[in-house]
Amino acid sequence: MKIAVFVSGRGSNLKAILDSSDLKNLIEIVCVVSDKTDCQAFQIAASYNIKTITVGNKEYMISFSELIKLLTELKTELIVLAGFLKLIPAEFISFFESKIINIHPALLPSFGGKGMYGLNVHKAVFDSSAKVSGTTVHFVDASYDTGKIISQSCVNINDVNSPEEIAERVLKLEHKILPEVIKAFAEGKIKKVNNRVIIS
Repeated sequence: MKIAVFVSGRGSNLKAILDSSDLKNLIEIVCVVSDKTDCQAFQIAASYNIKTITVGNKEYMISFSELIKLLTELKTELIVLAGFLKLIPAEFISFFESKIINIHPALLPSFGGKGMYGLNVHKAVFDSSAKVSGTTVHFVDASYDTGKIISQSCVNINDVNSPEEIAERVLKLEHKILPEVIKAFAEGKIKKVNNRVIIS
């Protein structure tokens, strides 16, 4: 399965995908896309000789319309948002319907939406006095964090003393669950049944 990975930061989930022994013979990352030219994840991509693309409205970036054409030429079958912070246009989502997934560092539908990314999420979870947190992989639709949930994993945070501690525990879950979901896609095990997403 040919995959494009979208990132905005250091790319730890990209590295988890590349390091997964379960995915070695199942997927090929055809490109890494970012909205930032200085994205740290590009360094990881370069070390694996993976094509990098910057998308946005600055003159040295390509547009989302151009990106559709490029990803089509690369025969992209799945788009994985792994810490990509820019809202994706509806036209792009419509073109790749049911082929875009995102990983979110909390248990949706709680602690999602505009502005809920990175440490902002973990601070909100910490301030709420929630006893568990976790991560969610979901389909992407035209608004932040509202697409159908594919898979979730949770962790006890009853004893944490800071949002940073929550972030550390949740990131370990992200690195496990995202490759698992990608593997299920590559093996054709993701199904939509009765308005729910099932992994068979």
